[in-house]
Amino acid sequence: MEITVLKSKIHRATVIEAKLDYVGSITIDEALMEASGIYEYEKVQIVDVNNGNRFETYVIAGDKGSGMICLNGAAARMVSTGDKVIIMAYAQMKPEEVKENPPKVVFVNDDNTISRITNYEKHGLLKDME
Repeated sequence: MEITVLKSKIHRATVIEAKLDYVGSITIDEALMEASGIYEYEKVQIVDVNNGNRFETYVIAGDKGSGMICLNGAAARMVSTGDKVIIMAYAQMKPEEVKENPPKVVFVNDDNTISRITNYEKHGLLKDME
C-alpha cells in the first residue's frame, strides 16, 4: 500500500502576476523550485491565504532568481496580485518510507527570496536543514 504525503512546500509566497490569457499553470522562480524539490510540470496544490481558495495545477519554471510567482489561465481567477499563497507538492510513499522523507519547506520573504529552508518533523515541528 502507498499513501499520499506532503513532499515539498513553498510557504507564503507573494503572487507577483496573474495572467488569465495563458494556457494554464503556475510559473515559479526556478531557484524556489530547486530549493523545494518541486519539478517542472509537477502537479501542485495551491492555497490562497488571503481568500481561502484551494486548487491544483502544474508548474512551469520561471527565470531563476526572479522571485516570480504567476498564476496562469483559469488559475489566475483564483488569486489576486499581492496575495500570499502556499504551494504544496505530494508524493506516493509506502508508510515505512514516510519517516525517512520528511517534507522540505521553503519559507520566503515578501519578495519571494528564500529566508529559510526546513523539514517538518513529528507533530509539525520544524527542523532547519544543514
